[in-house]
Amino acid sequence: MPLDLVTIPCRSDNYAYLLHDSATSRTALVDAPEAGPIAAALQDRGWALSDILLTHHHDDHVEGVAALRDGARVIGAAADAHRLPPLDLAVAEGDALTICGEPVAVLDVSGHTLGHLAFHFPQSGYAFTADSLMALGCGRLFEGSAPQMWDSLKKLRALPPDTLICSGHEYTAANAAFALSVDAGNAALVSRAAAVEAARARGEPTVPSRLSEEIATNPFLRADTPLMARQLGMEGADPAEVFAEIRSRKDRF
Repeated sequence: MPLDLVTIPCRSDNYAYLLHDSATSRTALVDAPEAGPIAAALQDRGWALSDILLTHHHDDHVEGVAALRDGARVIGAAADAHRLPPLDLAVAEGDALTICGEPVAVLDVSGHTLGHLAFHFPQSGYAFTADSLMALGCGRLFEGSAPQMWDSLKKLRALPPDTLICSGHEYTAANAAFALSVDAGNAALVSRAAAVEAARARGEPTVPSRLSEEIATNPFLRADTPLMARQLGMEGADPAEVFAEIRSRKDRF
């Protein structure tokens, strides 16, 4: 059985995630945008944190760590340790990690920031991608290069298609509007954009999302398709250049 997964809205548009193993009563948190909603979710369920996984150093992902750690093991990127809250365990891609009784793959998905990590739980089918791969989008390139982010996205795209992508923000409606501007002929995208609009009208979250759906509709994952290059007037261009053009257009959208 997969680990219990709880999606917690935080701040104005952030998400944190709780993972719980009922067999061991261990509970992990992925990112800590603010302490209050996370503490309330833990109290409501009678859970206590055993681990806190951090994807990157931005305040809207780590601000609640100090108030929540209370003996929990804090895990983050060795390459980013100087900008993260104090770590109990510093990790890098390829390190062996066990959380809530499951093996976890640590992936370096630098681009949005340098040292950004994603955590893949293959047994449960979850990937925590924060501001790298997002629902219908990807994070702005604050520190990394376009080729670097494209490599990171390809790494995530190679996960099993039924993986649940647990990203860090409720940006999906805005991402859908942009995606339609560069890939309007994509019937799957048109359908998904309508579903996103309806979900938001009902006040429902649009994340997590399924990787297979991202592969079909997220323009940032489609930069190496001939159709996307053709729609941008970039036939024959290197996919990293196509990705860079899509990202540049999103930045100006």
